Order: sequence, then C-alpha cells, then structure tokens
Amino acid sequence: MDFFNQKFIAEEIDASYINFEIDDVSDLMSILSEYPNIYGLNVTSPYKEEVIPYMDELDETAKMVGAVNVIKIIKNSGDGVLRMIGYNSDFNGFKNSLVPSLTPEMNRALILGTGGACKAVRAVLESLGIEVSLVSRKKSAQTITYEELTKQMIHDHKLIINTTPLGTYPFTETCPLIPYRFITSAHLCYDLVYNPSETTFMRLSAERGAKVKNGLEMLLLQAFESYRIWTEQ
Repeated sequence: MDFFNQKFIAEEIDASYINFEIDDVSDLMSILSEYPNIYGLNVTSPYKEEVIPYMDELDETAKMVGAVNVIKIIKNSGDGVLRMIGYNSDFNGFKNSLVPSLTPEMNRALILGTGGACKAVRAVLESLGIEVSLVSRKKSAQTITYEELTKQMIHDHKLIINTTPLGTYPFTETCPLIPYRFITSAHLCYDLVYNPSETTFMRLSAERGAKVKNGLEMLLLQAFESYRIWTEQ
C-alpha cells in the first residue's frame, strides 16, 4: 500500500491507494457505487477467479492464466459509464523474478499447492517450456500428493515452487511436507511467501545446499506492472 501512495506523491498524481475488505466478490459493485472516483483495483485471493464475470474485457495474459489481479476502470466522460478491464500482473512479476535464476537443468518443476497463486506460476513455467507437476494434499487426475514424492521425483524436478501460504507470518514454523533430505545444490526452491524473508521451506532447502528465493521481488515487480497498467494512457 505504501509503495503506491509513495509513487503517487513522487509523480504528483492526485490519488491514494486504500484497502477494501470484502466478504463476497459481489461487494465489488457496491464499492464502485460508493467510491465513483476509483480508476483501478488490485484483487487478492480468493477473488482472482471469481471476479472474472464482472469484467467487460480481459487482456491476453489474464485469459491465459485464468485469473485477474489487476482491474483498470475506464470511464466515459459523458455519462460516467464504467468499463472494467482485467489483467494479470502476477504472470510477468513471477516470470521476471524467476528467469535470471534458472539453469538448463531446471526443465521440470514441482508446484506445491493448487490454489489461486498456482495458476500464474503454472502459466509462466509452461510458457518457458518447463514441464510441470502439481502437488496437493488431495489426489486427483491432475495432481500427486505430498506422500507420493520420492527421491527420484525430487531428483528429476530441480525447480520446486511453493504457492501455498504455509510459512507465512505469524505461522512461520509451518512448511510444505516434502522430503527435504533429497534436495541438492542443483535445486532452486522458490517460495511465493515474502513475510518472513526466510521461510521454513527456504531454510530447510538451503540447509541441503539449494538456492532459495522468496516472493518479495515478485511482489514488487507485479506492483510495478499494476502501476503501469493504471497510469498508462
């Protein structure tokens, strides 16, 4: 929140960034009615998919990911009619954060968790030609369970990405239950969690020699992208 407000001040834009806590995605329309001067919004979980039916248009990235986390509101100067365009800044935020750390051996990835955050991560990896396996607590045709992870599977997947909230403050001792003993220095273990700066997932992976990274850079990069979307003509 401070990032956007500081940007507005620095660029002398008469705007402010505030938080709306809602109980249902349908509350979006009430907010727009109560605050007619809104020109853009960020959308957080669990509403990134639920908000799509309210959009008049989706950009190509939002269509590809199947989730919206940025809304740009276009207003008709004559009658004030709203037009809402949905974007996904998580895609470029994650991609630009991940790519510099990749090695040729990281051609297969385990994505831990299948919630909303998984969608942008999966779309990025597939766009890079990286084979993806989804890991969930529940078995399905599209997923494997944590209990099914073997030494060979960890060996074959040099990229492991945590998209679950496990380890987020204040529950910092929690982490995905993977066999950390099989992780090596050839692995990159990326955690979308950014508070704390070192999660238990990262610490246990680093103890096995893996390169680790948290989600702070992705957060900042997607924020830059959100700001660009809102302020571009």
